[in-house]
Order: sequence, then C-alpha cells, then structure tokens
Amino acid sequence: MAEDTLHKQFPPYVPAAGEEYMSEKQMAHFREILGTLKGELMEDIERTVHTMQDEATVFADPNDRASQESDIALELRNRDRERKLIKKIDEALERIDAGEYGYCDSCGVEIGLKRLEARPTATMCIDCKTLEEMRERQVAK
Repeated sequence: MAEDTLHKQFPPYVPAAGEEYMSEKQMAHFREILGTLKGELMEDIERTVHTMQDEATVFADPNDRASQESDIALELRNRDRERKLIKKIDEALERIDAGEYGYCDSCGVEIGLKRLEARPTATMCIDCKTLEEMRERQVAK
C-alpha cells in the first residue's frame, strides 16, 4: 500500500532545538506527506479503473468467471478502503489549513510528531485512541 513506501520517501522530521510544536516547517512537512500519499492513492484508483475496463472478459468456464469476479471484488474492496483514506487525508489537510493539525480532537493535547509520522491522518493522541479502542472492545462483547 502507499503508506508502506511513504517512510522511504520522507525521512522523519527532526525538530530544531527549541522549535515550537506544529511550526510552519512541520506543517509543510506533513502537508507534503499527505499530498504525496493522496496522489499515490489517486493513481492506484485510476490504474484499477483502466485495468478493469481493459480486462472485462467474459469467460465461458464458470470457474474462470468465479475467479475473475473474486479478484474484482477484492480489488474493489481495497479501492474502497483507499477512498476512505483519501477522505481522511482531505480532512487532515483541512486541519492543517485551519491550524488544528497535530492536536487531539478529544482532549486537545499534542498528538506528537512520531505518531503523526506513523499515521499522518491521526486525530487523537495515543492515550485517547487507546481508551476509544478499549471501549469499542467492551461494547463488542
């Protein structure tokens, strides 16, 4: 997936001594990461559309047809996940523009550069996210 190659393209941001959290340089760094990730996802979606149009073959053998339909269903499921990720990227870019990027939506504390490097679309600090996941597991039981 595009996130896997992201860390090879962008070295982790190392703040200068005394640099303020979410400075202009940091915002520009994350804006570039998010923009690149979105571009790669959009290319994957375009490629899938063209591939599906080009490979629209009708197989006479039911097994071949079932295999093709299974492959298409898997590909569409992956693209749907990527579509949702693109929406999160757009929301993160809006938060950058609003000056709200990098702060937890739940408690307002800094999310942290390392967490944002790992998941640039994060909206919660690790503590709030952990609590949310624990609540979800309790409800699911």
